[in-house]
This record gives sequence, structure tokens and C-alpha cells, in this order.
Amino acid sequence: MSVIEGVLREERERNLMMQNQYLQEISTLPKGSVVKKSKKSGDYFYLTYRKGNKVVSEYLGKDTKKVQEVQQNIDKRKYLERLVKNLKGKLKLIAKVVK
Repeated sequence: MSVIEGVLREERERNLMMQNQYLQEISTLPKGSVVKKSKKSGDYFYLTYRKGNKVVSEYLGKDTKKVQEVQQNIDKRKYLERLVKNLKGKLKLIAKVVK
């Protein structure tokens, strides 16, 4: 086994470990988007996401602090999903080199 193959095998293992770690964190974060609905008495916020074929809206209330926290978690989820996608692309490249 050459040194390069050994390094690539280690990189594959590191890549898989990172993917698993990110996927576990993603599973704890909310999906969907925050929607603001205005009524006479003020603005109300909902977390909207798909559950199967249905669109579900969960009431978040008027508390902008809670809404900001949910939005930050959604943004974090999207960021981690992009990282996982990038890691999967790199894993495909490693698989082509190391068989």
C-alpha cells in the first residue's frame, strides 16, 4: 500500500465520521422556514415545513427572541446540509481513486 493510498483511506474515514456527526446534529434542528402573518392585533410567526405530502404550520407566537432562535437553528441546519453535500462529493472523488 502506498503512502497516498493510506492518506486517502484515512481521509475517507474522517469524511464518513464528519458526515455522521453532521447528520446527527441536523436531525436535532428544525426544518422549514419562518413565516410572518399579520393581523389587526399584530404580527404572528409560524414555523412551516412539509411532513409527508402535507404542509404543517407550528405557531411560534409573537416573541421575536424565540423566532430569531428558530431562524438561527434553521440557518445552521441549511449550513450543515451544504457541508454534508460537499463531503459526499469529496467521498465520491476519493472512491474513484481508492478501490
